[in-house]
Amino acid sequence: MKFETKAIHIGEEPNLSQGGTGDVVIPIHLSTTFARKDVEQPTGRYEYSRTGNPTRRALEKRLAALENAQFGLAFASGMAAEATLILSILKSGDHIVAFDDLYGGTKRLFNKVFRKFGIEVTYVDARDPENVARAVNQHTKLFWMETPTNPLMKLCDIKEISEIGKEKNIITVIDNTFMSPYFQKPLDLGADIVIHSTTKYLGGHSDVVGGAIMLSNQKLFESLLFNQNSIGAVPSPFDCYLVLRGIKTLAVRMQRHAYNAQKIAEYLEHHPKVKKVYYPGLPSHPQHDLAKKQMSGFGGMLSFEIDGTLTDAKIFLKRLKIFAVAESLGGVESLIELPALMSHTSIPAKEREKLGISDTLIRVSVGLEDVEDLIDDLENALAG
Repeated sequence: MKFETKAIHIGEEPNLSQGGTGDVVIPIHLSTTFARKDVEQPTGRYEYSRTGNPTRRALEKRLAALENAQFGLAFASGMAAEATLILSILKSGDHIVAFDDLYGGTKRLFNKVFRKFGIEVTYVDARDPENVARAVNQHTKLFWMETPTNPLMKLCDIKEISEIGKEKNIITVIDNTFMSPYFQKPLDLGADIVIHSTTKYLGGHSDVVGGAIMLSNQKLFESLLFNQNSIGAVPSPFDCYLVLRGIKTLAVRMQRHAYNAQKIAEYLEHHPKVKKVYYPGLPSHPQHDLAKKQMSGFGGMLSFEIDGTLTDAKIFLKRLKIFAVAESLGGVESLIELPALMSHTSIPAKEREKLGISDTLIRVSVGLEDVEDLIDDLENALAG
């Protein structure tokens, strides 16, 4: 099956057997528990909805299919997926090598939570794979990469870093939230685990919070499955239904997100009040060639710097009419935010400055509106 077909059908195959109802859309299985005919045999492998639920199982099958993985696991949030993954793989004394430009919530999890349990993290500029290799020590168990990164749209070479990981027996994790499985497939490039916030493009409508892990390693999967049940940070059946529904239009949505983002990036790049635009689809992006090599499209996320002060950036945001000033991303509506005061406030100011996250850096999640309306909104706000 091609991607668009899998996104619609996997996990929701109608049950046409005797006694089946033929549902084209899987029911929302709200039951918390499942009765047995035989005391020693769970009915259909289901016993308690934290452990397993038919609606969640349908979502997990589809998640795996989208990333060309053997296994998929759904969680109550992206952060729940991250925390469960780390607890399943690492122990006190272990070490992570991570991209220096990560989502602020991920850094908060690493620095404020897991460091208390003796797990150390070294942040490097992973645009150069050699920086990743040099940071490895005898305790390194995990490479943790976003590509593109949040919010500076830096890329890392998934294939090269995964090869370094395999040489050194280190697991490579790729956060693929920004690109979605439609534009990038890290497992096909050699990564071991892919992680997503399904809140974003997979759900796609800003109405559900969730997370996902996809992988093909049986041993790792069994460890994750055990902890998914033990920790219990699982999504509700209704949340699973919403993500399943969202995924059905993922392909067409991603095409439009990328089309609109490219047009807006090109517009901003030539605006006199914009200092710099960060978007992999621009030839001016320093890693444009790598983007073309490992991605099939450039996505709907971009960032840009206003030529001015923090006050100028705040005034610009207030003047917008169509773009909603809000955190999160990946929905059908266009969102815009100021990382220094919103999504990345958990990162100290000096560290933000070192990374290049200035007070005038604006992050944009480009939605599906008419692109001319979006450009007009930006033009009016910049002109004021």
